[in-house]
Amino acid sequence: MSEPLEDQLRWTQLHKRMSELEQRLVDGFGLRPDDLAERLRLRTQQWAGQRDSEAALDLFEVLSFSLSGELYAIGSEHVAQVLPLNHYTPLPSTPAYVLGIVNVRGRIVSVLDLRVLFELPIGHLSDRSFLLILQSPEMEFGLLIDRVLGVAQISRDGLQTGLANLSGVRANYLLGVSAQQCTVLDGARLLGDPNLRVLADE
Repeated sequence: MSEPLEDQLRWTQLHKRMSELEQRLVDGFGLRPDDLAERLRLRTQQWAGQRDSEAALDLFEVLSFSLSGELYAIGSEHVAQVLPLNHYTPLPSTPAYVLGIVNVRGRIVSVLDLRVLFELPIGHLSDRSFLLILQSPEMEFGLLIDRVLGVAQISRDGLQTGLANLSGVRANYLLGVSAQQCTVLDGARLLGDPNLRVLADE
């Protein structure tokens, strides 16, 4: 049984519209091989530019911590470990910034009190104070800290230097202050300073 003429015309018009729509889609969104290659090239350049921009920021990883209510950080490549400071032994005839010595897995490590060295407010030691062990091939010692805050990526180029609050002894061991108002310590300078060498075998 054949379809009525009216239905046949309706189907013919529908097919025609579908064909027109398909052609418009091809014309509007389809790309010739040369155009596609050019678009991919431009996109690759854009991604490469983004990577170059990130590299230009000179990002490096730091471990941030608090001390006397202030926010500090130091390059994670200088950090050997972080331990609870449960006990330490005072060491006589040493500078005031030397808190004492501790036994770390059979190694005797000196503990420096940055509160004294940097002339920060000094309160009582907390039961939850921590020891941040810094290490280089030539030297090892611990820093007294209040608590670890985490690991982050910061821009070396974004550090501010020459600020009024970075004067005095503290300025000798600082890289600068980040946009988050975090004072970033120079781990290499700390570990390379012979004045901070307390134990002869460090």
